Amino acid sequence: MEDGNFYATLKSEFSRSLENPFLTVPYGVSFSYGDIDTLSAKIAGALKESGAKPGDRIVVQVEKSPANVALYLAAMRAGLVYVPLNTAYTAHELDYFLSNAEPTIFICDPLKENTLTAPAKHAGIETILTLGVGGNGTLTDAAQNATPENDICVRHADDLAVILYTSGTTGRSKGAMLSHGNLQSNALALNSLWGFTSRDVLLHALPIFHIHGLFAALHTAMLSASEILFLPKFDVNEVRDALPRASIMMGVPTFYSRLLSDPEFGKAECAHMRLFISGSAPLTTEAFSAFEARTGHKILERYGMSEAGMIASNPLDGARIPGTVGFPLPDISIRIQDDAGELVPTGETGNIEVKGPNIFKGYWRNPQKTAEEFTSDGFFKTGDNGSLDETGRLTLMGRSKDLVIAGGYNIYPKEIEAVLDAIEGIAESAVIGAPHPDMGEGVIAIMIAENAPLEDTIIENALDALAKFKRPRKYFWLDQLPRNAKVQKQILRECYKDVFEG
Repeated sequence: MEDGNFYATLKSEFSRSLENPFLTVPYGVSFSYGDIDTLSAKIAGALKESGAKPGDRIVVQVEKSPANVALYLAAMRAGLVYVPLNTAYTAHELDYFLSNAEPTIFICDPLKENTLTAPAKHAGIETILTLGVGGNGTLTDAAQNATPENDICVRHADDLAVILYTSGTTGRSKGAMLSHGNLQSNALALNSLWGFTSRDVLLHALPIFHIHGLFAALHTAMLSASEILFLPKFDVNEVRDALPRASIMMGVPTFYSRLLSDPEFGKAECAHMRLFISGSAPLTTEAFSAFEARTGHKILERYGMSEAGMIASNPLDGARIPGTVGFPLPDISIRIQDDAGELVPTGETGNIEVKGPNIFKGYWRNPQKTAEEFTSDGFFKTGDNGSLDETGRLTLMGRSKDLVIAGGYNIYPKEIEAVLDAIEGIAESAVIGAPHPDMGEGVIAIMIAENAPLEDTIIENALDALAKFKRPRKYFWLDQLPRNAKVQKQILRECYKDVFEG
């Protein structure tokens, strides 16, 4: 059987350029493709000697670093299933993921080991390793003493490579199962569509616990042995310093709005750039136009999600129309259906459904939800609304799922509402997103008091169990929530649409 391990594909492409710089971190420290390949073999050996076998899950909650990239590649080459978690998740939130994924190994930051050991043990995980930003930790120690796993584990294209947890409107997270074949089809398509070559230098300021920074950025660059300027996070000054060395940047809309908010940012530092890409949240027409006016570059917007990787992209050569996300990637079909499951006419809005080699295998240990999200003829129901024009170009019109996207992060109101409703003194709550000039959307909570409104500090203390990016930025109190059979959130969104203006 031909090896379907996606790492074998990646290595076959970059192995001719092992001396090329791969990850260059601030202050000029660079790791070549050969360096990371060697480190990944050592880490794979350490994971194997720690008891991990092909098909086992390893859950990872560590900060962004070259060693983290090597860990991801090590898991893939060893045939393990990599399960990355948002670094902002608290120990309380982590308990569910560890219990649901049932990993053989949990890897965390050394500074959080004491806090996270309890939920790991509660989930029945015996092996807990650590990995720090500087490469320190018990995993690094184990890797130095382990026999390197130089061979790449033979896997079928349908075998699992990654589980990405993505919440639903019920607030209960679901693990999207992505195969080696899913990752490969997407990476090869994007590498070609976006014209990557070994001469490109990618500016990377994204986190690497979701598809944007982990898949779209890393995979696409690795297929061309491109250099990556690997910033720990987005910082306007650091990004501006790095831009003259880069040729491509991937970011969320918040990155571009923050660059535009700096009056000194402009065309000169973008002179060497050939492509700016935006995704993970809608880019406004105003931001698109302002960026073009300031830099001369038209941002390329694309459309993707955890369950499918990238689905559509505006063209590299051709019109990039603001407010649209372009055309389906090769071998991907997009159709627009009404609620009755009938195709809508061209140009009309309906439910976006997709099909192709990029589509995930289903939700981890949740066959019922998997069945609900696929049509009888194999199309995945994205939960987004949109329209296709006569050329096949896709425009997003909103989300049928009750989702907030702030700074590129998915936030599901039900999870926050469950915490708010448990607070003594709150009779009922509704959490929505409102347009935010920096984050795209900002979370706000509208509440009904049992007696009198509570102090904000009481609510904030109760929300400590949630990651900071999920917590509401503003609180409002009403006598009652608008409802028919359930709360009419569209009315609330209209009422509070201007709360972040000014």
